[in-house]
Amino acid sequence: MAAANAKIYAPGDGFNKVLVVVAHPDDVDFGAAGTVATLTAAGVEVVYCMVTSGDAGSPDPNDLPEDLAAVREREQRAAAAVVGVHDVRFLGYPDGTVTASLELRRDISRVIRQVQPDRIICQSPERNYDRIYASHPDHLAAGEATICAVYPDARNHHAHRELMAEGHLPHTVREIWIMATTDPNLAVDTTEVFDRKVAALKCHASQVGDGEHLDGLLRPWGEGVAKAMGLGEGRLAEGFRVVSTP
Repeated sequence: MAAANAKIYAPGDGFNKVLVVVAHPDDVDFGAAGTVATLTAAGVEVVYCMVTSGDAGSPDPNDLPEDLAAVREREQRAAAAVVGVHDVRFLGYPDGTVTASLELRRDISRVIRQVQPDRIICQSPERNYDRIYASHPDHLAAGEATICAVYPDARNHHAHRELMAEGHLPHTVREIWIMATTDPNLAVDTTEVFDRKVAALKCHASQVGDGEHLDGLLRPWGEGVAKAMGLGEGRLAEGFRVVSTP
């Protein structure tokens, strides 16, 4: 991860509403909970949009998808509250079968037009062979559909005409931050909010158990990003690829 020219996020940059779009409950917490906590602490409004409710996220074949979805939605709302987010939306697509379809692009475009964010945080549509777990097929599809929704769909009167009929006027998102990318160019220093990231992830008990392993898992990740992005020793960070989309 080379980022000699990386920028360091500082509050007050004029992006005051952020929409996070990810495939599953807990994706945002692994990838960007520290960033979200930093944003909300600075007064930025953050909204979550989950493409699925995580109804396939269990190794137990006896778990019913509808029961698991209810649990994971509840866990995600609790995790969101830990980092200052109180608007969590679920699109209800089946876990494990997500594609970057026109229907998904439409549904994400609807949320964009409703929320009218300045910035979107999403998953990468490009496979990361250094972090294969970040490249679940649902993640790749959610990232691709989100970027297509940002440009051109959400801003185009002629895209998904039913949205206009529903009263959702076009909206232009100014910037995208892409998670789990191989070429980040922005770092968010999350040192002071690391405990909140861990606490948010512990809300996902169906996925992480008691969460006692999380500090040991996440701290080296954060230290590695901080070092690569030039923050120095003893700091923790999350990295993103910034795409300007005015």
